[in-house]
Amino acid sequence: IMWSQRDPSLRKSGAGNIFVKNLDKNIDNKALYDTFSLFGNILSCKVACDPSGKSRGYGFVHYETEEAAKQAIERVNNMQIGDKQVEVHSFQKRTEREGGPAFTNIYAKNLPDDFDEEKLKSMFSEFGTITSSVILEDRLSRKFCFVNYETTEAAGKAVEALNGKDLRTEEQKEAQKEGDKQEDYLLYVARHMSKAERAREFREKSSADPVGRAAGVNLYVKNLDEGTTDASLRELFEPFGAITSCIAMKDDKEKCKGFGFVCYSTPDEATKAVTEMHLKVVKGKPLYVGLAEKKDQRQERLRNRYSPGAMGGMGGKGMGKDMGKGGKGGMGAMGGMGGMGGMGGM
Repeated sequence: IMWSQRDPSLRKSGAGNIFVKNLDKNIDNKALYDTFSLFGNILSCKVACDPSGKSRGYGFVHYETEEAAKQAIERVNNMQIGDKQVEVHSFQKRTEREGGPAFTNIYAKNLPDDFDEEKLKSMFSEFGTITSSVILEDRLSRKFCFVNYETTEAAGKAVEALNGKDLRTEEQKEAQKEGDKQEDYLLYVARHMSKAERAREFREKSSADPVGRAAGVNLYVKNLDEGTTDASLRELFEPFGAITSCIAMKDDKEKCKGFGFVCYSTPDEATKAVTEMHLKVVKGKPLYVGLAEKKDQRQERLRNRYSPGAMGGMGGKGMGKDMGKGGKGGMGAMGGMGGMGGMGGM
């Protein structure tokens, strides 16, 4: 067990923080600490491990001063620790790293209905050698594809040249419905991201504009049909007011994961939507609609609900009476009170 710096201002500043990679799998927190404590006072020290406790081969050391970190980098970088030669660098946040991650696999959507293998090769092969490709369809018969290049340079060129390109004919452009977003018709080409990366990107986008979020009210909608899209979700909730953002969360096969978020510009509009849409049956499923909560807020609410004090407050005179009648009746009383939260105390 290693002591760790919990002051967020020191941790987030990044000053004195170094990244150590290519660690021997046998190097643990203590060995890492012993190696780097020679250069200055360490605030925190950690070897990254997988869920089973095995080292991932890299770690972090946070010094009290920037000078100690620089000395550690100069002295330990390219030094052999255990059976491996380690690399030591100043730690950089993801947003500060230049160029982003290297990639060869790209993802493209909003493809024409007649898009096929021949058109894929014609469109993508001009940027470099393609090692593999596949065209797929979602449940709404919309085509998307994955293209893997031999080099990262070719993949980068394809993304830069094709993303945002309009492949529609003049007739199709004229047929665009009023109110439809232009970007919904433009070719989307980007680095293929894992499920975890997409979730992280969504969280970062959601937290990027605190002023905008404070001005609106975000609703959480679950029990959606797997064929639900951003457009169909918006269509369901538009009658109740001006929607500032709307997203149906999707898996890697572009199927709805059963939940989404709808943000209204005013609390009154959001209240009206909750009143009208909560438990409404859509495609054979009753929807759940409520205020979206941040993870820490939800955890705090659940802690308050299920803490010993909260459970004690739920007892009350009526519960004691029901519990005396037998186990079955008692459970019914508890189930009813669970949904009411603190109403029993009133």
